[in-house]
Amino acid sequence: MRVILQRVSRGSVTVDGQVVGQVGLGYVALVGVAHADTPDDAALLAKKTAVLRVFEDEAGKMNKSILEVGGGVLAISQFTLYADLTAGRRPSFIGAARPEHALPLFDHYVACLRQEGVASVATGVFGAMMQVEIHNDGPVTLTLDSADFRK
Repeated sequence: MRVILQRVSRGSVTVDGQVVGQVGLGYVALVGVAHADTPDDAALLAKKTAVLRVFEDEAGKMNKSILEVGGGVLAISQFTLYADLTAGRRPSFIGAARPEHALPLFDHYVACLRQEGVASVATGVFGAMMQVEIHNDGPVTLTLDSADFRK
């Protein structure tokens, strides 16, 4: 499972002209699921999302977690995180899990964020064409990959 975290001052997702999810201070989390991913991967990355210290403290150092600043997470499903770009000019998405496997794990990641105590958690619409507005703060963009933590 992969999560691209972008620290934001605000973010929102729109489907068919309607805002379906938004967040103020916090993260926009782009979430990709691979075939071999499990609920343990989702729980691990949710925990990591909640405790990463990348928000500024009083001294201006990245020393606070999203829990400490009371921020939220806007989670967006993103199968393109598993694009294979090694051959040709068109990406292959064979590494991304099928929706019947990916959706329950995406939902589990979201549920685990709530269990970890994240103040507000919003989502897009799984499988929909979405317009995502991201006001990256810093900019700070981080990649979490559950395969890296399994080593």
